[in-house]
Amino acid sequence: MKQRIACCCAAAALITLTAHAQQPWSLRQCIDYAIEHNISIKQQENVQKQRELQLSTSRNSRLPDLNGSASQNFSFGRGLTAQNTYTNTNTSSTSFSLGTSVPLFTGFQIPNQIKLNRLNLEAATKDLEKAKNDISMQVAQAYVQILYNMEISDVAQRQISIDSAQVVRLQAFVDNGRASEAELSQQKAALANSHLTATQAQNNLQLSLLSLSQLLELESPEGFNIVRPTLNAELETLNASLPSPDAIFADALTVKPEVQSAHLAVSAAERSIDIARAGLYPTLSFSAGLGTNYYTTSGFKADGFGTQLKNNFSQYLGFNLNIPIFNRFQTRNSIRSAKLDRETQLLQLDNTKKSLYKEIQQAYYNTVAARQKLKSSEQAGESSADAFRLMQAKYENGKATITEFNEAKNNFLKTESDLTQARYELLYQQALIQFYRGQQLSF
Repeated sequence: MKQRIACCCAAAALITLTAHAQQPWSLRQCIDYAIEHNISIKQQENVQKQRELQLSTSRNSRLPDLNGSASQNFSFGRGLTAQNTYTNTNTSSTSFSLGTSVPLFTGFQIPNQIKLNRLNLEAATKDLEKAKNDISMQVAQAYVQILYNMEISDVAQRQISIDSAQVVRLQAFVDNGRASEAELSQQKAALANSHLTATQAQNNLQLSLLSLSQLLELESPEGFNIVRPTLNAELETLNASLPSPDAIFADALTVKPEVQSAHLAVSAAERSIDIARAGLYPTLSFSAGLGTNYYTTSGFKADGFGTQLKNNFSQYLGFNLNIPIFNRFQTRNSIRSAKLDRETQLLQLDNTKKSLYKEIQQAYYNTVAARQKLKSSEQAGESSADAFRLMQAKYENGKATITEFNEAKNNFLKTESDLTQARYELLYQQALIQFYRGQQLSF
């Protein structure tokens, strides 16, 4: 029965995975899947769980402890008797104890340790967010590369269609004696090159799909494909006024997890200084316990086990005050080391902010350049399309050579490729700008 249930579950999972693989993946689906299955993110999640355990341990250090012990001792040879004389005797003793202690004052070490571990947990949470952001950007880059390769493959297929039509046309002209075999051979060579270009474009597309599937930790790229967004609509939506790098940076400082993590690291370093200073303060603890024992000496009559445990039962309460006087400058050096660590964390915070600002500047000017490139590509595309239509008409009317026709065709297809690249580059760069401002990566 169990085997039948297991087989049914496995079959259902396989059917679900197969059906899911056959459906195109959107960018949001790719990012969510990568975040769920990426190994680096899982490792960072384990770090976060470790920080949670450390915080729990520091909180529990306020509680009293409880320890029990039992011992059995045997003694042989000469020993002191109750009559204050020495004789050869064998003795045995059994003892039981139960004790507890509570830290009353530790120089504020415990509350500062709790605050430190809480800051470490928050920093680990921000590091986890950054890891998710990093994988999101990698997925988006791979996704855009696939979209670009799809468009290039479509352009290559259109090139094959144009060249195939010209081969058919020239074949008819050769049959009617209106064109030479040399012209037909030249056009067939151009068609063969177009097929080669299309094959290379398809190979690049498959490799880019493989790269994204590996980034998603998929077992195989078979059946994997992505959704092609409506490009013109997306560009119109994103083609708003572009904020300045300083405005983007101001927004990023409030939302980017790497900056927040660096701030938390500075706060944690300050708590470490307070923990090191705890070594300058006296500590006070309270202890209490219960104990009893059983004792026998060879040659002497002893009360029974239960009687002795009852008669020897004792209790104790105690306070322990420890005052530090001189510990070979360990506390002083610990404080100095903690202060140096704070300076290091402040420098790291400054470096994180500068690195973020550089990234934002790069994204901003890449966006500006992508907008200009798109505008130029659109103008060049219109001009090359008009030039190709005119050249095609001249060629079909016998007023242009095949070389001139192929040159115009290649220029037209190149501008189409450049226009596609400019569109997707702008799409990604503008989405990246919004991402730095705290929005999700999507297009």
